[in-house]
Amino acid sequence: MSVTVRPRRSPAARRVRAAALLALGASLALGACGSGAPSDPVTADAAIDAAKGAAPEPVVPDRWPLTGVAADDVVNRPAVAVKIENPKEVRPQTGLDQADVVWEQVVEGGVTRFVAVYNSQLPTEVGPIRSIRPMDPAITAPLKGLVAFSGGQAGFVTSLADSGVQILSHDRGDGGFYRAKTAKAPHNVFGTLATFLEQADADHQNLPPEQFSFARAVAQSSAVTAGTPAASVAVHISSYSNPGWDWDAEAGAWLRSESGVPATAPSGARLSAANVVVVRVDLVDSGTVDPAGSPVPETKLVGTGEALVASGGQTLAATWSKPSTDAPLTLTAADGSTVTLAPGNTWVELVPNGSGTVTVS
Repeated sequence: MSVTVRPRRSPAARRVRAAALLALGASLALGACGSGAPSDPVTADAAIDAAKGAAPEPVVPDRWPLTGVAADDVVNRPAVAVKIENPKEVRPQTGLDQADVVWEQVVEGGVTRFVAVYNSQLPTEVGPIRSIRPMDPAITAPLKGLVAFSGGQAGFVTSLADSGVQILSHDRGDGGFYRAKTAKAPHNVFGTLATFLEQADADHQNLPPEQFSFARAVAQSSAVTAGTPAASVAVHISSYSNPGWDWDAEAGAWLRSESGVPATAPSGARLSAANVVVVRVDLVDSGTVDPAGSPVPETKLVGTGEALVASGGQTLAATWSKPSTDAPLTLTAADGSTVTLAPGNTWVELVPNGSGTVTVS
């Protein structure tokens, strides 16, 4: 006896077929209630064609794309990347503890600045918000979302806008920015994520693509399955910036410090990460200077180099690669396999080759 197996239709195909059958049923019902003449086949065909041409609904996954965390309430909304400063006088910053991904980059004088990316969580406010730098397009373009900032050289702003993101600028009066009375300029610009999202145009309204590969569970992540146990990861970015990460088994997270001082949110809770990704990069002179006359450095993120991945209390050596500005950064293990991270938030440390160091203990 032969059995015919019909291929399973996708959800979108089933919706189209259901719509077509409903339209066909409606036309038959109208025909039956009329003069008794058979229904017009042209009308039925038109209804089916219309249903086929209907725009498909966005496919919302069951995991947040920037964290790999499973959820029943994943919302179809874009990522919002916000430039947040990091000199000692502004700590603790607002909203860093709720970012899906935080990139740390070195700017003038060895001070670092953050690109904090929000998607799965939306804190009420974020800041202090500062200006963009020449490496920001390579960080934000793969997200295909919004970038909020306050200030930046004209050439940097143009490059960011040309990278395909939607820019939200405090300087040009976009909504969502305000000056707090609790700090002095220029450290007093904060933002409201909900208002930023309200301004998303038609080309920047969907979930971001996945930026890293995630395991389904911490125990299945690459560092846990193939790495080496580690208690801490100490990073030397410059004489000013020395972030550190200590593994807390009870919390199941890496806890952040700034030059040995615990880094916290305004609530007092420690800043933490499920994953810490150290990316060794070349740091070059961008050919521009800031208002004080200091050279503006640029991190080169298109290319390839050494990386270190910390997840689940273990670390794994890896290679990073990024073929173009708008391509996500990929992580590859020594055996050629794609590195998978633990579900949760990720901090990316951009550590200069030559002057920067990474110490695992």
